[in-house]
Amino acid sequence: MKQLTTRETQIMQIMWKLKSAFIREIIEEFPEEPKPHYNTLATLVKILVKKGFLKSEKIGNTHRYSPTVDLEDYREEHIADIKEKYFDNSFPKMLAHFAKGENLTDEEKEELINLIKSNKSK
Repeated sequence: MKQLTTRETQIMQIMWKLKSAFIREIIEEFPEEPKPHYNTLATLVKILVKKGFLKSEKIGNTHRYSPTVDLEDYREEHIADIKEKYFDNSFPKMLAHFAKGENLTDEEKEELINLIKSNKSK
């Protein structure tokens, strides 16, 4: 699966939330001002269609877009790639890195341990 640029990721986050949308609806979801220009966003959405992340459905003289890639699938693939590239394919090394960087409280550490233990039994 291809990597997304920062702006493409932002668009996909909106699309995963909305499930399907017209360009104007996507623009409305952008949190910052100024909002992206219609033509700029339309170009980026067309790139995402070409990359296979979105599909287009023609409705009248406009298009409605929806994701073709599931957020979980995208996340899993890229986390696995990061684990392999930066942590010698070791989940414990990766987890230790993030836990150390986050300065977790004792309560958060305990919660993490409990999550790991509960996942083991499944």
